[in-house]
Amino acid sequence: MRALIPTKSKSFRRGMLTWLRELSDWVWQDRLWFPAGLGWADLKDRDGLVFAKGSDLWVIFPIAVCFLIIRQIFERTVAVKLASLLRVREKPRVRAAPNTTLEFYFCNASKFPSQSSVEELTKQSGCSVRQVQRWFRRRRNQERPSQIKKFREASWRFTFYLLAFIAGLGALIDKPWFYDMEEMWNGFPTLPLLPSQYWYYMIELGFYISLLFSVATDVKRKDFKEQIVHHVATILLISFSWLVNYIRAGTLIMLVHDASDYLLESAKMFNYAEWRKTCNYIFILFAAVFILTRLVILPFWILHTTWVYPLTIYPPFFGFYFFNGLLLVLQCLHIFWAVLILRMAIKFLPGNDIVEDERSDREETDSDEEEEDHEKTKNCFVQNGNGHTVLNNNHHHSKTD
Repeated sequence: MRALIPTKSKSFRRGMLTWLRELSDWVWQDRLWFPAGLGWADLKDRDGLVFAKGSDLWVIFPIAVCFLIIRQIFERTVAVKLASLLRVREKPRVRAAPNTTLEFYFCNASKFPSQSSVEELTKQSGCSVRQVQRWFRRRRNQERPSQIKKFREASWRFTFYLLAFIAGLGALIDKPWFYDMEEMWNGFPTLPLLPSQYWYYMIELGFYISLLFSVATDVKRKDFKEQIVHHVATILLISFSWLVNYIRAGTLIMLVHDASDYLLESAKMFNYAEWRKTCNYIFILFAAVFILTRLVILPFWILHTTWVYPLTIYPPFFGFYFFNGLLLVLQCLHIFWAVLILRMAIKFLPGNDIVEDERSDREETDSDEEEEDHEKTKNCFVQNGNGHTVLNNNHHHSKTD
C-alpha cells in the first residue's frame, strides 16, 4: 500500500502538468489573440529582425526593485535638498494629550466616533464632549502624512514622469505613426522591435510595478482604489500590447499619459512649498493638457484608431476586444479624474489663494475659540498614580488661589 502512494503522487503531478499545458495552449491559441491567418509563429525572429517576446517581461521585476532603491536614495538626498531650497515647512500640529481610554478606542474601535460613542467616552475619560471631539481631531491629524513626505513623493514622481515624457517624445518624434496613427497597423503583427521601444516599455512597466510595491507606504488619497485599478489596468494593458505586438499603439498611449502627469506633480510640489500663484498657474496648464490628451487625443484619435480602423482591415477577434476593453477602463478613470480636476479649477477661479488636491485627506484644524481652551484641555488629561486618566479641575480655581 505504501509503495502505491509515491506512484499516485507522480501520476497526479503528471496529470496536473498535462492539464496546465493544455490550458496554456488553449489560452494562447492564435485565433484568440490574432486576426485569422496570423499567429505566434509570425513573431519569431528571422532575417535579422527582432520581435517582442513574453520572456522579455521578466526584466521588469529587477527594474522595479532598482526603482525602489533609487527612489529611497532620491527622496533622502535630492528631494530633501529641494524641499529645503523651496522652503517647505511643516504646519504646526497640536498633539493629542495622552489618554489611555481615548487611545484604546481610537486604535481598536473607530477614528471617527459617533455622537453616542462620544458621549460614552466623556463618562469614561472624565472630559467634556467638546474636549473628546478635539482630542480625536488632533489624534487623526497626527497620523496624516507630513508636508515633507508628500513633497518627497511628488518630487520623485515629477522627476520620473518628466524624464519618461522627454524620452518617449524622443523615441516617437521621427516615427510615421506619431503623425498618422493608422500607420500603427501597417504590417501588423510582424512589426520589428526597436531598441528605443524595448527600453521605453521595460522602464514604464518597471515603474508601475514599483508603484504597486510601494502602495502601502505611499500617501493614501480618496481615490486610492481608483489608483490601484489604474495601475493594474495600465500594467495589463502595457504587458498585453507587448505580448501581441501592439507596441506602436502602446508607446503612443504611454506618451499621452506622461504628457500631463509631471505637471500635476510639480503643482503639488509648489503647493506644499506654499508658492500659491505658481501652483495655480501650473495647475491651469495641467488641467488643459490633461483634458486635451486624455479626453480628446486618447479617445478620439488613439482609441478610434484601435477600435474602429482595425475593423476595416481584419475581422474582430478576442484580443481586439480585450485590448480595447482595458483602454475603456482607463478612459472611465480619466473621466472620473477630469471631474475632480474641474471641481478644483472652479474653486480657485474666484480668487482663492491655493488649489488643494481633491483626492487628499484634508487636515482638520481647531477653531479659534477652541484654541483659547488649549490649556484647559491639557489640564483635563492627567494620570493618577495607578496610570489611569482622570479629570483635573484645577483650571476652575481663581487666580488668587
